[in-house]
Amino acid sequence: MYKIKTYNKISKVGLQVFDDKYTVGDEVENADGAIVRSAALHDVEFPSTLKAIARAGAGTNNIPIDRCSENGIVVFNTPGANANAVKELVIAGMLISSRRVISAIDWAKTLKGNGAEVGKMVEKGKSAFAGPEIKGKRLGVIGLGAIGVMVANAANALGMQVYGYDPYLSVKSAWNLTHNAVHIFDINEIFEKCDYITLHVPLADSTKNIINTDSIAKMKDGVRILNFARGGLVDNEAIKAALEAGKVAAYVTDFPSDDILGTDGVIAIPHLGASTPESEDNCASMAAKELIDYIENGNIVNSVNLPEITMPRSGKKRVCVIHKNIPNMLTAITGIFAKDNVNIENLLNKSRGDYAYTMLDIGTDNVDTVAEKIENIEGVIRVRIV
Repeated sequence: MYKIKTYNKISKVGLQVFDDKYTVGDEVENADGAIVRSAALHDVEFPSTLKAIARAGAGTNNIPIDRCSENGIVVFNTPGANANAVKELVIAGMLISSRRVISAIDWAKTLKGNGAEVGKMVEKGKSAFAGPEIKGKRLGVIGLGAIGVMVANAANALGMQVYGYDPYLSVKSAWNLTHNAVHIFDINEIFEKCDYITLHVPLADSTKNIINTDSIAKMKDGVRILNFARGGLVDNEAIKAALEAGKVAAYVTDFPSDDILGTDGVIAIPHLGASTPESEDNCASMAAKELIDYIENGNIVNSVNLPEITMPRSGKKRVCVIHKNIPNMLTAITGIFAKDNVNIENLLNKSRGDYAYTMLDIGTDNVDTVAEKIENIEGVIRVRIV
């Protein structure tokens, strides 16, 4: 029997993925795995039994990644599970930034009480809220992951000219991206050419304030900027100055903050990107499947701190070793099996940064003694038998 602790209200659809081998709930103690959405775990003391944490969403800022790595806890996220929900809101953001729909609706409400005159007042006043169509305009997509590709494809279907920038474009994303998109290799081309710019990159030192005074200066007058990725990607002071000067026509963000709320030209949405029942179901289901596959088979898919590694089962037992990425580690591990005359039927080893992961399928049930010896190797963090 395995135990899964929930730190937030998790979709029932996702929790139904766990079968009767699992006990799941927020009162679970000594858990094997955990599912979390937005709850902050930085100050949480994890039990020694905890093997993995799955974030039902893409961002993992609420999880102490370094501490988890040091203690052999695999951290998963669910990239792409909420991609369609975010994509739809990005498209809505482009439309409402162009057509001034929100301002127009607010103005229409003020006409209440004018009786039969409302129709005439509408016809007289509507010109103040005119705006361009998006068809034929240039959209720059910065970041071509799951969401960025979906946005690019949807915009292309709506008749936009799509320019995509991603120096780390994956093969999967390249296959899924519309062939009509222009792959840009210099981000400055996005700034210089596009009427709309949408951000879909993670927040890191290299991307913080990627939209700033200098980058805005390179943009076309009247550019519209959309940020449904992370608040720190945009320098708010630079945006406010550009809006006041008329350089930027609109800034749509899913990350309101006190310094930009109420600013003319800012459309602040209260972080609704993934707020759909379908998205929550998808994220929770993916998180549950990741935990199950790791706990029962040792496979790692969509981890943020350890390498992606999967191997078909063979043999009678599987030994899973999380260890430091240092020289001669694999030789030390396999050497113990050789000394104990234990045959390794299959082996896979991968590394990621300072950490590595090795899976070994063994043709015997008697591996407890071997596992204990592996645990004593310097640099080994955690050993599991599954």
